[in-house]
Amino acid sequence: MGLLDKVRQFEFSKICDPRGNLSFIEGGCHVPFAIKRVFYIYDVPGGETRGGHAHYENTTVLIALSGSFDLHLTDGKEEIIIPMNRSNKGVLIPPGVWDSMHNFTTGTVCLALCSHHYEEEDYIRDFEEYQEYVKSLKA
Repeated sequence: MGLLDKVRQFEFSKICDPRGNLSFIEGGCHVPFAIKRVFYIYDVPGGETRGGHAHYENTTVLIALSGSFDLHLTDGKEEIIIPMNRSNKGVLIPPGVWDSMHNFTTGTVCLALCSHHYEEEDYIRDFEEYQEYVKSLKA
């Protein structure tokens, strides 16, 4: 099983109401880990890219709460692109998968749910270093 085979897409419950819809997420229930960190990305200037890294340990679920962007995921050889444009849908990015986000529309808010607290040592930020890491997994 390759790294990209571990990527999963979720559709969270959506409670429809004339006053506005509601979706909810519980750690260990709707996502397969206890949520230890939450952050969100917003006000991304046109043409900018976010992400551009992988993790050794952390698992992340990304959700486009409003607006849209394209999520690019790679294992160093193959790439998948997932359009992120529904506030009740999320994508699980497992450790070892390189992610980057492109083509943000105005007003996009991206929510990230993480399995680990922030630790800079968990990040792989250099793509050449990432490619060496992926090769070491196959050895």
